[in-house]
Amino acid sequence: MLRRLVLTAAASVAALSALPATAQATADAPLSPPTDRLTVTVTGSGGAGDGTYELNCHPTGGTHPDAAKACERLQEVTVWGTDPFAPVPKDSMCTMQYGGPATAHVTGTWQGRPVDATYDRSNGCEISRWDGLVPVLPATSA
Repeated sequence: MLRRLVLTAAASVAALSALPATAQATADAPLSPPTDRLTVTVTGSGGAGDGTYELNCHPTGGTHPDAAKACERLQEVTVWGTDPFAPVPKDSMCTMQYGGPATAHVTGTWQGRPVDATYDRSNGCEISRWDGLVPVLPATSA
């Protein structure tokens, strides 16, 4: 068993030393954290929130009207093991209320994972899901 470990380690060292110098430099360089970039498209919100915005976090920027607070909110709702952009589960019991015609589509990358989420205000669950992402999505009222 010990001999196998020593041979495996030696083979790994030999493989690394066989890499060209540029590949070794790339392999040894620290990885920079990915920039979180989202495109937010909102329609029917009944106010100045309609439009398409770029939201960059880490570092904060883009064309979003309140990028700093939007990034802060995303940090708050990002919890280990959950997806802050997850749809309402199919078996959810939702109140039958209408929150207005607003719709939103969020695409991009958050925490290194792809995002492609659609939002509306068609029932109590969807209204709650939308409101949970304000100010990423604009505050609305029916």
